[in-house]
Amino acid sequence: MKRGHTVSKKLLKNVAVYRNRVIEEGRNIEITDDRITAFPTDIADVTGYAEIIDGKGMLATPGFVNTHNHIAMTVFRSYADDMRLMDWLENKIWPAEAKLDGRTVYAQTLLGIAEMLRCGTTSFADMYFFMDNVAEAVRDSGIRACLSRGLTGITPNAAEALAENRDFFMDWHNSCNGRITVMFGPHAPYTCPEDYLRKVVETARSVGAEIHMHLCETKGEVENIRRQYGKSPIAWANDAGVFDCGCLAAHCVWVDEADIDIMAAKKVRVAHNPGSNLKLASGIAPLGRMLAKGITVSLGTDGASSNNNLDILEEMHLAALIHKADTLDPTAIPAERAVRMLTEDGARALGYTDIGKLKEGYKADITLIDRSGLHWYPRNDTLSLLAYAANSMDVDTVLVDGNILMKHKEFVTLDIERIKADAEYTKNRLFSQL
Repeated sequence: MKRGHTVSKKLLKNVAVYRNRVIEEGRNIEITDDRITAFPTDIADVTGYAEIIDGKGMLATPGFVNTHNHIAMTVFRSYADDMRLMDWLENKIWPAEAKLDGRTVYAQTLLGIAEMLRCGTTSFADMYFFMDNVAEAVRDSGIRACLSRGLTGITPNAAEALAENRDFFMDWHNSCNGRITVMFGPHAPYTCPEDYLRKVVETARSVGAEIHMHLCETKGEVENIRRQYGKSPIAWANDAGVFDCGCLAAHCVWVDEADIDIMAAKKVRVAHNPGSNLKLASGIAPLGRMLAKGITVSLGTDGASSNNNLDILEEMHLAALIHKADTLDPTAIPAERAVRMLTEDGARALGYTDIGKLKEGYKADITLIDRSGLHWYPRNDTLSLLAYAANSMDVDTVLVDGNILMKHKEFVTLDIERIKADAEYTKNRLFSQL
């Protein structure tokens, strides 16, 4: 503790607690500065607490983790829907992205952060452009994020972008009391030729960074890479050294058993995006087979969702439900596993070792969920209700790093009306150029 530091203590009292199972009401969580320090049973003396939140009727969970996003793509919400992935990218998104600037990215990122906090998300992974502006939005809002500069080797600024990612790592990694971490972000096999990808790997290794990359998102991608390189995108990325850096792999829809074996051996962590994959008809990832091999699978919303940060609880519902349908096995993704994908496994996917659980010594990233709604009755199984009945409007209070960012459904640190106005203004300014 630094000399002169004043300890701040908070108490969340009379809550139900999710700790891999639900411990019903009457529990208390003590927070000292940025960490959970106790689950006291005797709180007769509350004079030492700077703030006390009564959580009667609420469920305390670890903050939700969104492991794959392109957050400033909120600006494209409802702009180009009902299209195939490559048509959507090549004819709509990439030309519009060429007109982006830092102000637009900052404004749209704050909008996305507000959405995530509103639905209980306390950490997210992002891969995009103007990442200094994204980091500034993260810093200013108080949320936690793992950020990477999107890299494509087929564009004229490929070398410059790679240098930017390195500088971004040096400037922002482990900043803001560790709330911001940085990875390298090669976009995908079809935008990163092998020689460029190897340069990305070499640069990431030189600074000790991990890699965040789209892999095996569509059937067409896999077929094209097999024709070009004679191997699957997973085998190709492995041979290029991507997985030796440590890798967060987004999508992984079209993977076979050989791919899954490579991913398991190299401890690849998967960011599964059920909403995006369904909207773009990309397919359904074989989660059951991945989980059976011990692969960490987490949940993301992706920039292709109808809402960039669409209710991550709904993403959890989709993850559970569509895989039951795909495997015809009602036990494929049980409720407890789905919740873990959104919390503990999400934290592990982003490389965190001290979030994702309500545990002494862990960071105080906590979501309080109001269980007063009609859909929370009857209460046969709280975890099943959380996985299949809850929605983002149930989120009542959100803490990140011990700081209260939303309390009783009111934002504490963000000026929401200004955020909405800035998002609309920058959207109009961008589209006036197209």
